[in-house]
Amino acid sequence: MTMPIPEAQSPTRALNPGAGLLRTPDLSVGSEEDKRAEIASYFTNTFDTYTRLFDCLADDSGYFQKSIPLRHPLIFYLGHTATFFVNKLVLAKLLPERIDPHMESIFAVGVDEMSWDDLDEDHYDWPTVAEVMDYRAKVRATVLELTESLPLSLPINWENPWWPIVMGVEHERIHLETSSVLIRQHDLAKVRPQPEWAPIRGTGEAPENELVTVPAGKVSTGKPYDDAFYGWDNEYGEHEAHVDEFRASQYLVSNQEFLEFVEAGGYQEDRFWNEEGCAWRQFAKARHPTFWRWQNGWHLRLMTEEVEMPWDWPVEVNYHEAKAFCEWKREQTGQPVRLPTEDEWYRLCAEAGIEEVGHDPSNANLHLDHGASSCPVTRFRHGQWFDVVGNVWQWTETPTYPFDNFKVHPLYDDFTTPTFDGQHNLIKGGSWISCGNEARLSARYAFRRHFFQHAGFRYIASESEAVQPNAYYESDRLLTEYAEFHFGDTWFGVENFPKTLADLALDARKGKPTGKALDLGCACGRSSFELAREFNDVEGVDFSANFIRLGAEMAEQGSIRYALAEEGELVSYHTRTLKELGLEECSERVSFYQGDACNLKPQYSGYDLVLAANLIDRLYRPRRFLDRIHERINNGGLLVIASPYTWLEEHTPKEEWIGGFKKDGENHTTLDGLKEHLLQHFRLVREPRKVPFVIRETQHKFQHTLSEVTIWERLPR
Repeated sequence: MTMPIPEAQSPTRALNPGAGLLRTPDLSVGSEEDKRAEIASYFTNTFDTYTRLFDCLADDSGYFQKSIPLRHPLIFYLGHTATFFVNKLVLAKLLPERIDPHMESIFAVGVDEMSWDDLDEDHYDWPTVAEVMDYRAKVRATVLELTESLPLSLPINWENPWWPIVMGVEHERIHLETSSVLIRQHDLAKVRPQPEWAPIRGTGEAPENELVTVPAGKVSTGKPYDDAFYGWDNEYGEHEAHVDEFRASQYLVSNQEFLEFVEAGGYQEDRFWNEEGCAWRQFAKARHPTFWRWQNGWHLRLMTEEVEMPWDWPVEVNYHEAKAFCEWKREQTGQPVRLPTEDEWYRLCAEAGIEEVGHDPSNANLHLDHGASSCPVTRFRHGQWFDVVGNVWQWTETPTYPFDNFKVHPLYDDFTTPTFDGQHNLIKGGSWISCGNEARLSARYAFRRHFFQHAGFRYIASESEAVQPNAYYESDRLLTEYAEFHFGDTWFGVENFPKTLADLALDARKGKPTGKALDLGCACGRSSFELAREFNDVEGVDFSANFIRLGAEMAEQGSIRYALAEEGELVSYHTRTLKELGLEECSERVSFYQGDACNLKPQYSGYDLVLAANLIDRLYRPRRFLDRIHERINNGGLLVIASPYTWLEEHTPKEEWIGGFKKDGENHTTLDGLKEHLLQHFRLVREPRKVPFVIRETQHKFQHTLSEVTIWERLPR
């Protein structure tokens, strides 16, 4: 039976369901006139709703007192969303000048709650509430003027001048939610109920949770860059995965179900908490969920009031608490209970038949369609489950990571990339106030694991371990340059150098055995993969362990990620895959090892081909290498040497140079030296050929070099 929650001297909700927040617009279709009006309405609907959220503060003092130590006071967030519009529009060259440079400076950058004990003690000279409200009014008028005058053509995509306007609206919708959390965390005396923000009034007996099977299946996610709806950078690209069968809890974990964990002493037992969670719990002195209050019985803090505990509402916790509950549940039931991954959540959505929110009131507690709070976990059924989306966000086991073909938007290049650190976990499904982009299935928001949002969880039971994706971007300057050199774009019409060398070698080897090849000085390994198109076994060897690591990562995972220097400290982010290079089937025939070309181990022998690319002029003893390499090549096998012959004493002692100097008064070239050292065991099968290559250093600086390629055939022993 559902019972009303007692009122806390606040009127009922003023807005009728479905009459509040507009849906994020389709940016691909419609007339220019209609789309211009739709985006203007979307802007004012969002901007004005956000402004009215601050009516929940009792007086001006509430704007300047921090809700929690780790965040700015609410006056910052009142100004921040308005300055975001101006800063992005100036960056996009859509505004000729700023509205208020001082405001646009102090309200520009928020606080990332990087650590629970990272206290921000800075003091700011904040403007008054009236001054910020006046500034917001100026921004509102400026944006509306732009929506009337800015040329419009559809579709509105990343390059369209209307994109930063929609970006500003969606950014404000994010802060509508995060600011509502800060209001909820504020002192109760600093807030007051408002009709527009009245909670849902209804509670009853909590259901018994049970696990329902989700069949195995394929997940395919990632938005195309021409998608019709606005998205943040982390939503774009491609990702596919196979998900094993699992069982998902029918309901979100309710306050009642979580109470069992609390009363069992779950907050006192270290064995349920990982090291990070234990440290947070001890620092925070947590003994129960943060929004629970004890007043001769449990109560729940809502945004502007406290009510008797609605036991059938979803519990709201951070990741650490959710994970600890799962560990306790695993011990209690003997089942492999854990949080779902992002891929498993998408499989659950598919099995439950979840569709995007339409324009009618949603069949989910989303978009403020039903009230300004959670509601019973039994209210919104989705297939065999409830609240697959909506009510509260759902923590996952997946740290956020980029999909293949991820790119950053130039107007907001640090929206996602700072979170690719393995410490920000994805939350899925949205909460009662999630709206616009947040409420779409493609949304990918991630927070620090100790962070509080309107977030709870559902648990699953699975025999499969939670797969942890790779979110790491290589940032070492030399490694990123070589990653781009091997797997990235071509420049100035010069073909990829490692691929060109492999093609030359394979062409020279045509019609001859292709059993085993050695790519010596392989660097990141592109030539190794290319040779594996025809060779049964390719071994890549390099002196640098870091180069070998990148090659092995590409072979094992099929992709590498790196941050490429653009200008000064500015970088761009890239993902390269074997699949896009047509080399996916080659990885099983390639292996990488660290080794010294001047002192190779005996195991490196029996080759039909040895490729030494841009190697000999970097060796400390190239003469030894040339005099011994024949021992490792089969009769009739090939030795392919490529080098720009850039002899430098920092790499090679001068007495070891094999060319590039005067000998008996005559010029002695490297080709002369190669013949001296190799003709006893090899014959030169083709005329030397100069092959160009380009190494990109920044977007404005490139190295253009010619490497001379010689091909030698091993004479019979």
